[in-house]
Amino acid sequence: MKPVGAAWVLAALAAFGAHAQERGIPLDRLRSGSAFLSRDLLEMQQDDLANPAMLWAENGAKLWREPAGRRGRSCASCHQDAETSMRGVAARYPRIDPASGKLLDLEARINRCRTEHMGAAPLRHESNELLSLAVHVARQSRGLPIEVAIDGPARAHFDAGRAYYYERHGQMNLSCAHCHEASWDKRLYSEAITQGQPNAYPAYRLEWQTLGSLQRRLRACLSGVRAEMLPYGSQRYVDLELFLAWRAQGLPVEAPGVRR
Repeated sequence: MKPVGAAWVLAALAAFGAHAQERGIPLDRLRSGSAFLSRDLLEMQQDDLANPAMLWAENGAKLWREPAGRRGRSCASCHQDAETSMRGVAARYPRIDPASGKLLDLEARINRCRTEHMGAAPLRHESNELLSLAVHVARQSRGLPIEVAIDGPARAHFDAGRAYYYERHGQMNLSCAHCHEASWDKRLYSEAITQGQPNAYPAYRLEWQTLGSLQRRLRACLSGVRAEMLPYGSQRYVDLELFLAWRAQGLPVEAPGVRR
């Protein structure tokens, strides 16, 4: 990796083309964030006994079976064993909800099930309960390739997400692509610049000392470039999640991941 500093990143703005290709990184060069981990952190992610995110996954398995809401239903009441019924589900999200026509990420899908089918209140974003259920579901797709649909009603969301990805944000006037396409495999001070792939989320980040969603990571990026952080659940985040998932097509789901 070639070391760079903040001044280099800002200088790269002038050299970065205004019109990026639809897929900025060729398929044969896709690299998960785990490719940039130290050996110790990679081993921590791969060992379920060492991966701290497994505490949330175990709690999610418990919540999956617990009745909730006025109808007294649990997730298992409809979906039975998650290891079977949820296999491959997370790899296909975000996706259009056929009932509402809205684009939902996995957390929003869980909350919609709670409110519509269980008669329960939606879970708060970044709450232990929502993260636990999300990582329990996502874990069932580990090793399967990400494969999202961007046709039909999803196309407008995909286009909006792509536009947001290449749009400049904040006081530093940077887009997501300036770091994760133009500068990946370099370093910003002591940190590796990755391709910004979403396939490990929900993930345990050492800097957070807890599990967090992909939207939390997106908000952290916006904070890093001194841009306005949208509220959790914003449609712009979900649109961006769809674009990121399409951009990562073919990479295996790694949730729950471990990141610095």
